[in-house]
This record gives sequence, C-alpha cells and structure tokens, in this order.
Amino acid sequence: MKTKQLLFALAMGLVSHLSVNASEIVAATLILEAGGEYTTGSMEAVNEVIRNRAAKRKLTTRQVCLQRKQFSCWNSGRIDQLLAKAKRHPRFSEAMAIVNGASTNYTGGADHYHADYCNPYWASSLKKTCIIGKHLFYK
Repeated sequence: MKTKQLLFALAMGLVSHLSVNASEIVAATLILEAGGEYTTGSMEAVNEVIRNRAAKRKLTTRQVCLQRKQFSCWNSGRIDQLLAKAKRHPRFSEAMAIVNGASTNYTGGADHYHADYCNPYWASSLKKTCIIGKHLFYK
C-alpha cells in the first residue's frame, strides 16, 4: 500500500491491524506541533484542539490528527518515521501524560490554531480565543 493510501486508510479507521494506538498518534502530534515550546499550556492547548475537533466532527482523536492537511506535522505522510522521531523527544512522556490525563481548557474551546508566522485564509472567519506561546487559537 502506498504511503498516501495508508495515511488515508489509517485516518479513516480502515486499517486496524497497525500497532499504533490513538494515544501515541495524539502525543506525537503534540510533540511535533508544540514540543519545542515551553510556555505553560502549549501542548495542552493543541490537545484541546484535537479533542474539540473530534467531538465536533464525530471522529476519533487519531482520525482528527491524521486528516489530510489538518496538522502540518503529518503532511509528509511518513507516519512511522514521524512517530519514531516524536517518541525520541525528551518530552514524549509528558505528551502522553497530557493525552491520557484530565481535560484542560487553556483555549476557551478552540478547535483551530496556527503559528504566529502564518496567516491562514480561515483565521478571519473565526473568533480568536487566546495566544499561547507562538500559536493563536480560534473557535
């Protein structure tokens, strides 16, 4: 199966035999998107966006993370390589604790965010809820 087909199948829940669980995918997303930020709530805020999108779209957190062009860290489609990179990060256990821990609300219910150096087309149509580190959050 080609990488793009595998990514689509994984995101849509069509591939169930892979050993990658949802918590690892979400924790990897936190690391790859905000693991280099040390502002309080940075990784928690990304986790909130993932959870809020999952609830809003009626998808699993794994599906939300791996949806095409939703989180730039996965855009290459190299899931195994990116997951291995995230697992080597010194904050991976912290990310896992966030994913498996109690819900937080640093973002006021945000379901979108972007880095401060971007200006995505959709930002002006949403309400900005907060800024945490180098990310702006919206709902």
